[in-house]
Amino acid sequence: MKRIALVVFLATQLMACAEVGSEKWCKNMEETPKGDWTANEASDYAKHCIF
Repeated sequence: MKRIALVVFLATQLMACAEVGSEKWCKNMEETPKGDWTANEASDYAKHCIF
């Protein structure tokens, strides 16, 4: 049972990963409340998604 839970957890983590600056990452950041962004995320968003 623990193995199944671990596999499910790892699979969800891998699916959530997106390369910074990718279209998927930009879209995910747009859906995230701006107050929840870190300074690095805001900088990366400006650099990769706006400019």
